[in-house]
Amino acid sequence: MAHPTYGLNELREMFLKFFETKEHLRLPSFSLIPQNDASLLLINSGMAPMKPWFTGEEEPPRHRVCTCQKCIRTGDIENIGKTARHGTYFEMLGNFSFGDYFKRDAIHWAWEFLTSPEWVGLEPDRLYPSVFAGNETTPADDEAFAIWRDEIGIPEDRIFKFGKEDNFWEHGSGPCGPCSEIYYDRGPEWGCGKPGCTVGCDCDRYIEVWNVVFSQFDNDGEGHYTELKQKNIDTGMGLERLACVSQNVASLFDVDTVMNITNKVSEITGAKYEQSDKIDVSLRVITDHIRSATFMICDGVLPSNEGRGYVLRRLLRRAARHGKLLGVNHPFLYEVCDTVVHENEGHYPELRERQAYITKVIRTEEENFAKTLDAGMKIYDDMLSAHKAQGETVFSGADAFKLYDTYGFPIDLTVEMAEEAGMTVDQEGFKALMEEQKVRARKAREALGDLGWAGIEFGKDMPATEFVGYDRSSEQGRVLALVADGELRDELAQGVEGILVLDQTPFYAEMGGQVGDHGTIQGPNGTFQVTDVQKNKGGKFMHSGKVVSGTLSVGETVTASIDMERRKAIMRAHSATHLLDAALKKVLGDHVHQAGSLVEPDRLRFDFTHFEAITPEQLAQIDKLVNDAILEGYPVATEVLPIEEAKKKGAVAMFGEKYGDIVRVVEMGDFSMEFCGGTHLDNTAKAGPFRIKSEGSVASGVRRIEATVGRLSLDTMNRNQELLFHAAQVLKTTPGELAAKAEQQAAEMKELRHELEKFKSEASLGEARQFLTAAKNVGGLKVLTAIRNGMDANALRQMGDFLRDKAPDVVAVLASANGEKITFLAVCGPEAVKRGIKAGDLVKSVCAICGGKGGGKPDSAMGGGSDLLKLDDALATVDDFVAEKLK
Repeated sequence: MAHPTYGLNELREMFLKFFETKEHLRLPSFSLIPQNDASLLLINSGMAPMKPWFTGEEEPPRHRVCTCQKCIRTGDIENIGKTARHGTYFEMLGNFSFGDYFKRDAIHWAWEFLTSPEWVGLEPDRLYPSVFAGNETTPADDEAFAIWRDEIGIPEDRIFKFGKEDNFWEHGSGPCGPCSEIYYDRGPEWGCGKPGCTVGCDCDRYIEVWNVVFSQFDNDGEGHYTELKQKNIDTGMGLERLACVSQNVASLFDVDTVMNITNKVSEITGAKYEQSDKIDVSLRVITDHIRSATFMICDGVLPSNEGRGYVLRRLLRRAARHGKLLGVNHPFLYEVCDTVVHENEGHYPELRERQAYITKVIRTEEENFAKTLDAGMKIYDDMLSAHKAQGETVFSGADAFKLYDTYGFPIDLTVEMAEEAGMTVDQEGFKALMEEQKVRARKAREALGDLGWAGIEFGKDMPATEFVGYDRSSEQGRVLALVADGELRDELAQGVEGILVLDQTPFYAEMGGQVGDHGTIQGPNGTFQVTDVQKNKGGKFMHSGKVVSGTLSVGETVTASIDMERRKAIMRAHSATHLLDAALKKVLGDHVHQAGSLVEPDRLRFDFTHFEAITPEQLAQIDKLVNDAILEGYPVATEVLPIEEAKKKGAVAMFGEKYGDIVRVVEMGDFSMEFCGGTHLDNTAKAGPFRIKSEGSVASGVRRIEATVGRLSLDTMNRNQELLFHAAQVLKTTPGELAAKAEQQAAEMKELRHELEKFKSEASLGEARQFLTAAKNVGGLKVLTAIRNGMDANALRQMGDFLRDKAPDVVAVLASANGEKITFLAVCGPEAVKRGIKAGDLVKSVCAICGGKGGGKPDSAMGGGSDLLKLDDALATVDDFVAEKLK
């Protein structure tokens, strides 16, 4: 009897409901971006986000949990599309126990869910479990074997025992344990036909549909295993794989929801699935990669040249290139996004909510890559032809590097294209050239650094400067070193610019976007004015400035005092930057991450990841949130914590910072909490008014906000208020009535302009009547010419139209000189046109005399000229032109 058929979305919901009946807490999928886990680029398994619950570091919300987790794996991306098995995006169904139930319940529930007619309803005689066979360090899992045989009732010859590679899960030291897998026999038609084909064969007949890990041992890393007090269950079952079995289809690409995406790709490209192997590869690549990209962008990943952003960029570019292979030479992936959303929004409603944003990101990346591909493909084709002409089978590393360095071709793209052409790429040669480039860049930085603060070193024996400026504005210190003209000195005299290093200082060195402090360093015999502070790689604070009086010497005890007014202004801007970062996340979403900042006295610049312009409404909301947080008067608390403890508290790491084991956390009420080594206010109320000055794009996917706080905002407000009062005074009203008064004045001005135009029009028509009375008679036609300097083209047309409509037998040429430019208009009434006089020919003739051109219709034409001295001569020819045409 055949088993029931279920859609992928039905199976997902069925699994989660089943385990809810077993008292499991259903949790939504965690983000694809790992939280506080630097070991992973992207979430790649169902249990990955739950590591702290498995290790006992954190208490889970319940000791029985079930999820359907979004996962991305890109280790074998080159095989995507070439085989029916490989995919980058997949969903992992899982039921988990943290010290609650163990093997018996896990096995019984797996069997019930898979075989019960109420649930998936697979045929029991087609299911084959496997257990761990044991080895010299770890015993066989006889307990699981006995449960399968004695309680589930599986004959011994249908329970397979495999070794550590297949049936034992561990990852270095720590919790680990045997696992039990369940295979489904799809029938001999899916098999390889080889004698002895059974569970464990590489063919498609026996497919694993369930894997439950019994986490019961602790591995000390040296091969010793001890029983865990808290034993856990970690079940992983690929949703797409289960759907393959339920729907009896060949691969994940044939599952209903995935095939619907492929159908959309086929509709756009015109390529049909199962038409040819080459076309199938491209369709699979596009289908798989657009699924992955849509979910990654929804979770906050943006295309970039490193980390998970590079994974996304690589997927989108690989998909776009396969679109070109199918003959699509315009951006199209963004069109497929709607189908991905439609197929998945039931369980992931955030896809529909963020669809416009996701589509924008994909389209922008497609358009950018199209430029890269178009520019580089001709070069690549030339390189490929040259290699083949020489009979070579290896594409050189030098050419691959040039494509990367000059045209932005990722190496994997070159490898893939070369492979399609039957060649390999010298990747070692490419890596060597990449390393050479890094060495050159490093030497260049070092050369520049040696001339500046960061490159100067003072020997390993000199201790790093101790910073004491969080709570002190003045402190004594000892002079450890003096530098002038790039050389160490024992003494600096008045007028000399140089660098001074102390053993301790209240001066903040420029770091994390915050500028360095200014101030003075007073010695027993001289004063040093500090205008910048940098921290070198040895941890010494480099006070840069000038000796303004006397001398300073190495070994002296000096008093270092910062400019406290300037420091306060910097603290106002820095604390406001943290508030802005939090407000951006609240308004725009969690995908916002800092991408650079600059904190100056009462002024800040903040760069962040976001792929579209911020609307005026959003900008107003951000401005209000920051000012509300300032008015709330949140206390600003700082705390030094172990980094893991800080992460558990939810502190946000800032851009470009490298953190040690101990970090400083800055907390502003419940509004903001971030890692930060900078200086801050003790209360947000002291920041003063926050005003956004500008917002715009600085790079693909990166926006910038510039803002002011404190006195700078107040100065701007005061200047604006002065302008307001002055404008009110000029318009003889009050500031409160200024808008109404301005609107009234504008309406009056509009009416006056209208009346003036009406008057000018009437005056022009009056003149036109006078022109008609003074017209010459040439062959029975009224011929006239006139110069009306200062008239624009519209006024000339209006006068010309009047003449033409008033006198059917008129031929008129009107001219207006504005500066060095002459505008001509020629009109001919219906009678004149009937007799062969055409305005287009007439104006062309007149314009030519003044060095210009013209043309138009028989009844009305315009032109121009530049030779003012010949204007009268040009108009004098009109009579002759008409007379000649009438002959």
